Amino acid sequence: MKKIDAHTHLIGNICGIGSKGELRPIGGGKAQYASGDIIQLIPAEYGDYTLTPEVLIDVLKKNDVEATICLQGNYAGFQNLYTYDGMTKYPEFIQGAATYDPFSFNKKAIIDNLFDKLNFKIIKMEVSNGSGLMANHATVDLNGEVMNEVYEMASLHNLVFVIDIGRPGNNCYQVNALTEVVKKYPNMKFVVCHLTAPQHEQMDLLKENMNKLNFPNVYFDIAALPNNTKQPYPFLEAQNYIRTAIDIVGSDKIIWGSDFPAAMNYCSYEMSYKYIEDSDLFTKEEKENILYNNARRVFF
Repeated sequence: MKKIDAHTHLIGNICGIGSKGELRPIGGGKAQYASGDIIQLIPAEYGDYTLTPEVLIDVLKKNDVEATICLQGNYAGFQNLYTYDGMTKYPEFIQGAATYDPFSFNKKAIIDNLFDKLNFKIIKMEVSNGSGLMANHATVDLNGEVMNEVYEMASLHNLVFVIDIGRPGNNCYQVNALTEVVKKYPNMKFVVCHLTAPQHEQMDLLKENMNKLNFPNVYFDIAALPNNTKQPYPFLEAQNYIRTAIDIVGSDKIIWGSDFPAAMNYCSYEMSYKYIEDSDLFTKEEKENILYNNARRVFF
């Protein structure tokens, strides 16, 4: 079955900033925060300090994945220019998103370079309080002045707007504010990461979110859904979440992504799509939409 992976990451240098301070590589795919906490960021089989375009493309080819969207986030650190290098070197495989910190004093120069000179067509904003905008800034209203400036810029540049609002129960998790935003920009495509990140036994929350965000211009990627539900393969709870989302917003709004490489610390790359491909909960047409058609329509 044809596939496009709509949620991956390239890592030229581990340089993250999160709620636990700066993140620096220590080898073997591991990294350490200023707090002293150590994480396995990159599965060791994929790299000690970096995740290169060549490694990513090798994984895509081995799994019959046609192309990928390389996103951004503070977890590994912004990789805008490294992603651009990957896009220009391997345009048939890699499409990329750019990002920036809206509190940057010289943000106009950043915007001019990324979206005018380098011509990125996708913006990814991670606003989570773990490794996103609210990890090292005070609470930001997703429908406030700071973020509306970002939406306006994206709209003027005709960008696809990918957003990660973090996990339920945190100050960053502002579904109501996001709902008001997407109403204001009906001509801009929004992709909400991780299906709004429902955790184990949060079906009611998922239903509520899908109904609130059920707009023609809003899509959802399902990257790392099994990681959030923390269930064994074949990830039945994640399957049920996807089934529920389809029943509310339609199969033309759900987009597969793996969240490679970090999510592969929980499951294999193959598992990240096989639980959908082999499921009896979805029709062949629904699987084709999720795994390929929707990403092709939204990002290319």
